[in-house]
Amino acid sequence: MSTDTIRALIEIPGVWERMERVEQRLLDVSRAGDDFLTEISQHLLLAGGKRYRPVLTQLAGEFGPTRDRRLIEAGAAVELIHIGSMYHDDVMDGADTRRGTTSVNARWDNSLAILAGDFLIARASEIAATYLGMASVELLAHTYRDLVTGQALELKLTGDVSHGPADHYRVIGGKTASLIRTSARLGALAADAADDTVEAVSTATWELGMVFQLTDDALDLVSTGEELGKPAGSDIRQGVYTLPVLYALEGPAGGRITALLQQEGPVTEDAVDEVIGLVREGGYVQRVLDECRHRLARAADATAGLPDIEAREVFRRMGAFLVVRVGSVVAIRQLLVPSL
Repeated sequence: MSTDTIRALIEIPGVWERMERVEQRLLDVSRAGDDFLTEISQHLLLAGGKRYRPVLTQLAGEFGPTRDRRLIEAGAAVELIHIGSMYHDDVMDGADTRRGTTSVNARWDNSLAILAGDFLIARASEIAATYLGMASVELLAHTYRDLVTGQALELKLTGDVSHGPADHYRVIGGKTASLIRTSARLGALAADAADDTVEAVSTATWELGMVFQLTDDALDLVSTGEELGKPAGSDIRQGVYTLPVLYALEGPAGGRITALLQQEGPVTEDAVDEVIGLVREGGYVQRVLDECRHRLARAADATAGLPDIEAREVFRRMGAFLVVRVGSVVAIRQLLVPSL
């Protein structure tokens, strides 16, 4: 989901006015007492990005009666945690690039990337303690715990074809959906929304966060390298088996897929292509999209009792877009390659 797409989906001026203040706040709070650490800490901030999570914070803030500094601080806090965790992810993945520029670990080194990530996450906690209250500090701490737990489980399961969908849900719930939910929940809290509104927004954005990751996983199997900006099937190459692949492993072609993934040495390009083909032909991408639609229905149920304002409709549009973009790619591929 590009920045332009997010802007097109959210036509609420107040959200974008506050996001301009969030951008400035991110630069302010990422400054350290040392120019060297400041440069490293701001490296990805200056590279841009969609700012999806602080946008959700501002969007959820539309459901409360208050629009004050707390919404800006909440948006900055969730983005700092997101960027800090990306610094750590790039070290674990040995990534060379991020957001169209050299990753921190590649430009400097792993130790500095870890320290800068720690600094950004610490600043998020400091913001919450100073401006948002202890309930928000606790919420961010629990969220980061979930991020770490999800990442650790993914590493444990890497290359393991024996785990099933339940483990994958735990991974993406921890790594992705938890911070997306917290981003919205923090916004609703910062805007003094009613308790039932906070809970409704939290439930809806948990489902939205799961759909966000499930559709991203599906795109890795149906898009081209040019469309993705990275080779298709990257997850498979890394030994990370997403939900469509896990469903396929349980199906009639499971034996063949297991043999392809468990061969000695790195997985070959031919093996990756064959696995992708078997997953597509088995209808497992469509199965995941159907599941996403069910999750979005639950999200819609959760928000049904919220005030009938533009922000409620935006949540629906954002979820629908995630599913439609994958479905559109699949439909185009079917026109070009009818057997897909």
